[in-house]
Amino acid sequence: MIRAGWNEKGSATVEFALALPLLMMIIFGAVEFGLGLHRQQVITDAAREGARAGIIMSTPRPSAGEIESVVNNYLSTAGWDPAEATVTVTGAGGASGSDLTVRVDYPSSFAMLSILAPGVPSTITLHTATVMKLE
Repeated sequence: MIRAGWNEKGSATVEFALALPLLMMIIFGAVEFGLGLHRQQVITDAAREGARAGIIMSTPRPSAGEIESVVNNYLSTAGWDPAEATVTVTGAGGASGSDLTVRVDYPSSFAMLSILAPGVPSTITLHTATVMKLE
């Protein structure tokens, strides 16, 4: 007696094996994208904190080094290594109403996505800049 579907044994396993790499790329891509957004938000917040500290009316006005220190403190509080960040401050100590720009660049890496998808770079540099008017 011949059973129906006897030649389909193992086809689900083969189909799963073919679909697994695509499924893994989608899952790890979503996780890596979420982590990338989180990292971008942290450096954006660090730049904003630095700019806010630099625009406050005080005598003397905060120097570029003091503003960089605020950014680095924020990054270290977030658990990041501030030595990896590049902080650029322009307009520190200027006249009231002028622009103060705080730019933060931080390298970010893809842990799994660059392994699963060969065309994806293993590291990228995240950039953000905050511009505020001096009080």
